[in-house]
Amino acid sequence: MDIFQAIIIGIVQGLTEFLPISSSAHLIFIQSLLGVQEAGISFDILLHLGTLFAVVVYYFKDIIAMIKAFFLSIADIFKGKFVEEFKNNDYKKLAWLVIIGTIPAGLVGYLFNSQIESAFDGLYIPSFFLLITGILLYTSQRINTGNKNIKESGLKETVLVGISQAFALIPGLSRSGTTISTGLFLGLDKEFAAKFSFLLAIPTILGAVVLQIDEIGAGLDSNLLAYLIGFLAALISGYLAISVLLKLIKEKSLDIFAYYCWIVGVVILGFLLISGQF
Repeated sequence: MDIFQAIIIGIVQGLTEFLPISSSAHLIFIQSLLGVQEAGISFDILLHLGTLFAVVVYYFKDIIAMIKAFFLSIADIFKGKFVEEFKNNDYKKLAWLVIIGTIPAGLVGYLFNSQIESAFDGLYIPSFFLLITGILLYTSQRINTGNKNIKESGLKETVLVGISQAFALIPGLSRSGTTISTGLFLGLDKEFAAKFSFLLAIPTILGAVVLQIDEIGAGLDSNLLAYLIGFLAALISGYLAISVLLKLIKEKSLDIFAYYCWIVGVVILGFLLISGQF
């Protein structure tokens, strides 16, 4: 892999991890287009670290407050104040909701890892599920009542958003698109739905990195510069993607991403049919 390929793939990873257009599908598409057969497990880990750093930097103050609140809530258990504090302290509640919301994806990823990996072989699965992502984005905005924030949200909303994140392990089904859409279907405020989706990404990405960390040496020595530049590209583009999406969801709509998913999905599926690769 050369530096140009690393930059392009890093930018695609950063943008598509947080924009609701499926990072897994676009990485499959772009690597196929660039002729990159195997980017290397080390590069994959560094790309995920780049997107992890992006969301941590963007929500740094919130994350620090949540970590402090989490440990304080542990003390609340022994004081007999856990339920009261959970209801009244936003950061304590948010910390626990993020933990609970991560569990479904963690279980599915652990139990069905090989089946999920097999879905990455070929282009037809991610292309088809891009169409599904578009449908979710389009319909959820028209059903959303947009009146639930952290105070009105509870375990039901958290578990359902967490389950949707587990489904988004399928390539083509955007993680951010699926979790935000599920939040909107459940009546979450648009900005809170997006924020919760991004915060859920932290333990999810971190878990993926931890599972692969023992293989960090593969290909690193011969591609160190390209890999590091790819990491920076993913970090910067990921940060920009979060900023853009939050602005769009606050001031406009996510319809542009629904149309984009439909167009890309139809074009790729059409190409596969015409070329006889379906």
